Amino acid sequence: MPSSLTVTAESFRLSETFTISRGSRDRAEVLCVRIAADGFEGRGECVPYARNGESLASVTAQIAALDPVPDRRSLQEMLSPGAARNAVDCALWDLEAKRTGRRAWELAGLEAPGPVQTAFTLSLAAPDAMEAAARRHAHRPLLKVKLGTPDDMPRLEAVRRGAPRARIIVDANEGWSAGIYADLAPHLARLGVALVEQPLPAGQDAELDGLARPVPLCADESCHTRAGLAELSGRYDMVNIKLDKTGGLTEALALRVEARAAGFGIMVGCMVGTSLAMAPATLLAQGAELTDLDGPLLLAEDRNRPLHYDQAGVHPPEAELWG
Repeated sequence: MPSSLTVTAESFRLSETFTISRGSRDRAEVLCVRIAADGFEGRGECVPYARNGESLASVTAQIAALDPVPDRRSLQEMLSPGAARNAVDCALWDLEAKRTGRRAWELAGLEAPGPVQTAFTLSLAAPDAMEAAARRHAHRPLLKVKLGTPDDMPRLEAVRRGAPRARIIVDANEGWSAGIYADLAPHLARLGVALVEQPLPAGQDAELDGLARPVPLCADESCHTRAGLAELSGRYDMVNIKLDKTGGLTEALALRVEARAAGFGIMVGCMVGTSLAMAPATLLAQGAELTDLDGPLLLAEDRNRPLHYDQAGVHPPEAELWG
């Protein structure tokens, strides 16, 4: 059993202000969990999310209360899905990898991972600013556009002008009503949008019943764990799996299997965190239809031994970073 656990709040500057429909930030505020045993240390990172009722203080308290430190299986029962369980779960995966001298993907029974193409996110802004941002990143094959207001068409048109060849994902972050979505849907298809994430607030998914889906819909805030899949059937085409929602890699891997079996496509996403937070998700992203693991690309500073990004996408982590 692990002999010690520490949790530390850390802050990383963003390269520019990041804005979604719920607010703006200039820094990535994260928690880093370190679990030590037998001369080895495993690390995991989480991003407490106020939308889910989490804060740095509340998640720190959840983690600090774990005494003794559990193994991965018992952790699933001790903590509910969320940021706290994610950081501990990923630290336990990392610790086991370092103690055994095997990579995390081997421990999970997965094939050796390779680079995965990732989206790059353009934050919510005035149309001219979003067009300028799209031009700066028009070389990227996949752009994710933060929307979620009643006045989004000028923004989306501007992004398409700025990046005429890029594939586009639209993320409404629960910011639309059923009426707004119905009005926008034909235009989304016209502008070549590949996917729309979470158009309506979580809990209002039934309002999608009977609405046309000319562009595939992806459940984000409406999908946390396997337990919620049944409510999404017939309303969404894909689910966005994020470690901070599932409560770690253990549940995320299980969710991926059950979502596939239920006929959903897979998107793997992230909060705004460092390479340590993205590293476990690179394993999850293997074979996914869409990947959005651009957190480190939004940072002005990152971890030592950060993930490598190039034209092939985001590469799996070195063992020194994680797993």
